Amino acid sequence: MRPADMSSPPVSLNPTTTHPMSKYRWTIVALLFVATTVNYLDRQVISLLKPLLAKEFGWTESDYGDIVIAFTLAYGTSTLLVGHIIDRIGTKLGYIGSILVWSLAAMAHALAGSTAGFMVARALLGLGEAGNFPASIKTVAEWFPKKERALAVGIFNSGANVGAVVAPAVVPAIALAAGWQAAFIATGAIGFVWIVAWWLMYDVPTKHPRVNAAELAHIADEPAMAGDAAATDLVADASATGWGSIFRNRAIWGFMAGKLLTDPIWWFFLFWLPSYLSDVYHLDLKKLGLPLILIYLVATFGSVSGGALSSRLIARGWNPTRARQYAMLLFAVCVVPVIAISKMGSMWPVIAILSLAVAAHQAWSANIFTVAADQFPKQVLSRVVGLGTMAGTLGGAMFPLLVGKVLDKYKLAGQLSEGYNQLFYIAGVAYLVAWVMLYLFVFRHAKKTSLPS
Repeated sequence: MRPADMSSPPVSLNPTTTHPMSKYRWTIVALLFVATTVNYLDRQVISLLKPLLAKEFGWTESDYGDIVIAFTLAYGTSTLLVGHIIDRIGTKLGYIGSILVWSLAAMAHALAGSTAGFMVARALLGLGEAGNFPASIKTVAEWFPKKERALAVGIFNSGANVGAVVAPAVVPAIALAAGWQAAFIATGAIGFVWIVAWWLMYDVPTKHPRVNAAELAHIADEPAMAGDAAATDLVADASATGWGSIFRNRAIWGFMAGKLLTDPIWWFFLFWLPSYLSDVYHLDLKKLGLPLILIYLVATFGSVSGGALSSRLIARGWNPTRARQYAMLLFAVCVVPVIAISKMGSMWPVIAILSLAVAAHQAWSANIFTVAADQFPKQVLSRVVGLGTMAGTLGGAMFPLLVGKVLDKYKLAGQLSEGYNQLFYIAGVAYLVAWVMLYLFVFRHAKKTSLPS
């Protein structure tokens, strides 16, 4: 008699399978977290090495500003193109191409011998890094149901804060031990390790051997919840993938406005907090570490818990749009206390307020990306995220001009701390204004339903 075939049967797509649900989607989000950490690590190397490089190459502040602008403009103007490419070729190859470009660009800094050379390297870095968020958000939409997307985005987005903590710990040590060129080469090379892991471990859920039928059913579980704003043209018609269809969906304008108004505040927190603490509280490089690490560690908590909040509300029966609406209103309110910084008499209460504000931004960021994922089909999501990132980067490039003028004005008057206070006033209201824009274009179009008790 022929022996029975002992090979494993193919995975059944029957969602009623009795096998425990696989959880491979969390492995995918871990890969996204690592990629985002590497993204911010590579981005920050030059700022940490600025004193050394400025001395070696004779940079003025204007020279360094030109280098920063080269990155910002390349990053902001290429997100739309990169998002379109990722939509066309898919997340697996699209993400590999993005990290390949930015890793090579990061290492190419070591070859720069002039200001122009660094500008070229930074522009290429911006071009590559522009693919990180479009690819990550599209991946989350492919791998997670709506009720888990904000949590997944919050987890991978926290890599931005981890990168901000890791960079000061490793970059100066490498530069002092082996030279500044080695710092660029070593950090850039990390991306190639990630590429290998992504190639071996990633595929879309329906083709992945590590995903069973129960997890596929969980990923595809998109119940029609009362009050969900799923009646927009694009959500209703996933075949509408042209640019015209994107711009006819009112949600794109809310998403872009939200990014335009709040991303500049994040860049202000990221790039000016060290100067603020130095100028106002006279902290030197040795004393800056503890307050900055504390702020970014709290921000990491904000990113994850902020994503978890709306996911928790959805799990309790709230429809996704309403969950994002109320969660994001809470986060916007949590930034408002920065207005009171001028009334603080010592540094540590200020650090507490700033930690809350930066954490609230990261929670906001996790949810605003998820709003886009909720409102658009996967086929266009990278382009949508590219549009939002472009709007945010435009604001991020314009706001520093205001920051510089305000601080210069008050510095000449001997009131530099008041200059920072004026900027904190702007930061305190920016998220509420952004929330109103999201309400007008997205949230209010959801059907009115009673909230669960």
